[in-house]
Order: sequence, then C-alpha cells, then structure tokens
Amino acid sequence: MAINRRGLPEINAGSMADIAFLLLIFFLVTTTMDVDTGISRKLPPMPEENIETPEIHKRNIYVVLINKNNRVLAGIGFPTNMIEIDGNGIISESLKEDVKNFVSNNGRSETSSESSDKAVVSLQNQEGTSYSMYIQVQNELTKAYNELRNEQAINDFGRKFDKLDDSEKKKIQGIYPMKISEAETKAN
Repeated sequence: MAINRRGLPEINAGSMADIAFLLLIFFLVTTTMDVDTGISRKLPPMPEENIETPEIHKRNIYVVLINKNNRVLAGIGFPTNMIEIDGNGIISESLKEDVKNFVSNNGRSETSSESSDKAVVSLQNQEGTSYSMYIQVQNELTKAYNELRNEQAINDFGRKFDKLDDSEKKKIQGIYPMKISEAETKAN
C-alpha cells in the first residue's frame, strides 16, 4: 500500500495585513488619552509702553493665599480667614460665598469692596503649592463670578448668562468684570 504524503497546505497570509490594520484602528479608537487640564483665560494685550500700575485701595482687594501646605487663607486686604478643606482636599463653599459677598457689596459695608468694578481678587501662591489645589481655588473663584453673572442675567433678561446674546453678555460682564490678579497688588 502506498502512503500518499502530501505537503502541509500553506496558510494564505494575504489577509494578515488587513487584520493587523483593523486591530490597529480598533485600539486607536477605543483608547482614551489623558488630556492636560488647564484654565482658559484671556490675557490682556501687551502695553505699548511701560505704564505705572495704579494703586488699589486695600478695601477693594480680596486676598486669597495658598501656602505650601495647601492651606487656603483669605480676607479683605490681608488674608485673615482660614478656608476649610475636608479630608479629600475639597475646598468648602465659604470661599465662593465670601468672594460673591465681597464683589456684590457695592459699598454697603465698610469691610467689602466699594463697587463690583473696583473689586479685585488677588490670588497668591507659595512655591510648594500643589497644582490641584491651585486649580480648585481658581475654579471656586470662577464659580463665584459665574453665579453672580447668572443671577444678574436672570434679573435683567430672564435667562441665564450663557443663553444671552453678545451685547447682553457684555452688559453683564460690565457689571461684574472678572478681576483675578496673580501679581502682587499695591495697597494704600
């Protein structure tokens, strides 16, 4: 009896490139990329000449200081109040509420700003401050201004700030301009 020995059949490798390409596309589409977080801020234009920085009355400056231990101190003219931070590193609502009261005071109290357009929030950090604490404080300051603008927009136009047209937004921004300074401010 004769044994029929055939060679092993060859595997067609023509579709291997197609399969590899499909796997590559699958992994590219399903993989998530970490996106760096940042703060969206519009910087003022560069001055054409050296202009003297105007002095700001101490009453119109709300100082927020973050120390190297990620403790937040805040106060008018000088940081005097310790802002509470819970065990998870979350800042209490008091910072946002204090900033709202400071900005929207309009001279009713001697211990707050003269008006919303003169109010400046001065944010100062020590060298060892963590980035996450800095971002949390920035978010709280931005929330305070956003809430003030929303309240004013609802009072004036009957809808939230983000639903207004450009001219209406400019009017509200004129009432509550966001003045957050990260430079040391001069007080007299």
